[in-house]
Amino acid sequence: MSDLLKLENVGKDYGTFSLQDISFTLPAGCIMGFIGENGAGKSTTIKLILDLIRKDRGSVEIFGKKSEQLPRTMREHIGVVLDEANFSQDLNYKDINMIMKHLYKTWDSRKFFKMMQDYKIPPESKFKDYSKGMKMKLLIAAAVCHDTKLLIMDEATSGLDPVSRDDLLDFLMEFIQDETKSVFISSHILSDLEKICDYITFIHQGRLVFSESKDELLEKYGILKCSEKELADIDEEAVVGVRRNAFGVEALVQRDSIPGGYIVDPATLDEIMVFYVKEAK
Repeated sequence: MSDLLKLENVGKDYGTFSLQDISFTLPAGCIMGFIGENGAGKSTTIKLILDLIRKDRGSVEIFGKKSEQLPRTMREHIGVVLDEANFSQDLNYKDINMIMKHLYKTWDSRKFFKMMQDYKIPPESKFKDYSKGMKMKLLIAAAVCHDTKLLIMDEATSGLDPVSRDDLLDFLMEFIQDETKSVFISSHILSDLEKICDYITFIHQGRLVFSESKDELLEKYGILKCSEKELADIDEEAVVGVRRNAFGVEALVQRDSIPGGYIVDPATLDEIMVFYVKEAK
């Protein structure tokens, strides 16, 4: 299995913020969820991957080549969906097809029109008249209809209703089925990522917390509910974070370091992130 995206010690310095030593690898045929609180550096990382801003250190490889050396013919295989629409509000999808056909040699009009029909997008309606869900479906179609191998999405599910989000997740799972394509998606809706992702990469205040297999991550961590006295008997190295309440404590712990006799409940991605950000020791 080849790697479609690889970051090694990538960093970017601003006056009040620094992205430091971000490293992860996304193999072909996989979906990676990119998580972190607002201001953690997710959008900055995505801009660095796309060469929209210059990195100060480290390397980004796409399809096995340094991103800054990637030829245009290979860049055509990168699809991007951002949280804000990037088409003129007065265009319909036929207009957008004409534009994309001139931008990409690999553009597939037949595939694009079929997706528009499947999504029931009105052919004469303008982009400004679309619902949020319709806009996102068009943006996704535009991102994948030029022989896309690497699909990069920044908060693409935000503002979508549950049905539209579920449709999007189904599409992403179908997109990677031939194991030659991958998806890198940032989202604040961690329950969505928990459904579809193979890997989770978590950054906090510009630093990498972890980049791991989702299944191994959910197996690794759990929620321990106990008393203060019981917590004191637990190895400190096994405790990631603690939340205290009137009934005792809740702790995010590493399961394999907890002795027998304690009940450790499964932890969700939401809980793992919240404990790391708010309750960490």
